[in-house]
Amino acid sequence: MTLDVKTITAAIRSAKADWQSGENFLTSMSLDERQLFLGYSPGPGEPTLQETEKAAKASFAAKSAVTAPRAAAPGAFDLRNVGGKNYVTSVKNQGSCGSCVSFGSVATVEGTIRWRRDQPDLAIDLSEAHLFYCHAHKQGRNCGNGWWVPPALDAFRDLGVSDEACYPYVAGDQNCSNLCNDWQNRAVKITAWHEVSTASAMKDWLSTKGPLAACFTVYDDFFAYKTGVYRHVSGALAGGHCICCVGYDDVAGCWICKNSWSDSWGDKGYFRIAYGDCGIDARMWVVDVAKQEATPTWLKNKLITGLWAINEKSNAAAYIDGTGWCKITADTDTAFLAILNVLSSAKVSKSPVNLRIENSVIMEAYVF
Repeated sequence: MTLDVKTITAAIRSAKADWQSGENFLTSMSLDERQLFLGYSPGPGEPTLQETEKAAKASFAAKSAVTAPRAAAPGAFDLRNVGGKNYVTSVKNQGSCGSCVSFGSVATVEGTIRWRRDQPDLAIDLSEAHLFYCHAHKQGRNCGNGWWVPPALDAFRDLGVSDEACYPYVAGDQNCSNLCNDWQNRAVKITAWHEVSTASAMKDWLSTKGPLAACFTVYDDFFAYKTGVYRHVSGALAGGHCICCVGYDDVAGCWICKNSWSDSWGDKGYFRIAYGDCGIDARMWVVDVAKQEATPTWLKNKLITGLWAINEKSNAAAYIDGTGWCKITADTDTAFLAILNVLSSAKVSKSPVNLRIENSVIMEAYVF
């Protein structure tokens, strides 16, 4: 049945909670349809959703996440605005498929790479479809039964995940049939990952090393979230969900999270959730060191459909059809100007070019 947003709003008011609800594309769906937008299933040896909630509440009650002393982390931090720079990639939409673990994991790796390299504009867009429809599929996972984080990060470490253009995401079970042939030359890997289980460790990591993957219990009222600091106030348990945690705020007492339900949901695709609520901070997962494969990527017969430059020496980028924006190497003025000239001519004449890409930077370009 559809959600009664008026009842949820009344429950929020009664509980004196600091968030607002509203109608959206999910609230008009049936319960079965909404549940397809989740997808976290606790793995072998992991606590149930209810056990995770109890652990988070107990930890928060014993030692307040707001007042606990921390040597390193500031009182608030948001990877979307660090000195005016945004290190978080765009919000995506998993659609009617329980692939949230893939989206939360990919967002964590993408944000970590941008943060570690201090490149907020790095053109990195990894394939959630490759991670879920190929790596998870081999483990028997699908849109109906979901996944959990450790095997997703194992796949990132051991096998790698290609770029979005190699396997564009479309919601619905697939048999890895749309993966490009040269994916191994385009794969991004991490070197390691680990779990953190205290709020102070999570905040320290966020403020110095990058975002975290997190999972929590979703109740019916969460689907109607619009803005503010979410606290569960009403509705039945709908299932488990995984997201990417990109910040926190001790004054508001909350985590700042990137969801995968499009930017039309919630606060432009993001939400804030209270410390200790719904098991959100019982544990989170971090990427220790993220890197791209040393093997360069060769793109053949590509059209250049856009060029961008600012009034800085050797600072320009090109939009590669089917791939996205990539900066032009600034290793030497000679190389920069030579590549820029080739790409400019190719754009004007609409001629296809061959490109060598390393870490989303154009290192070579020629017209054949």
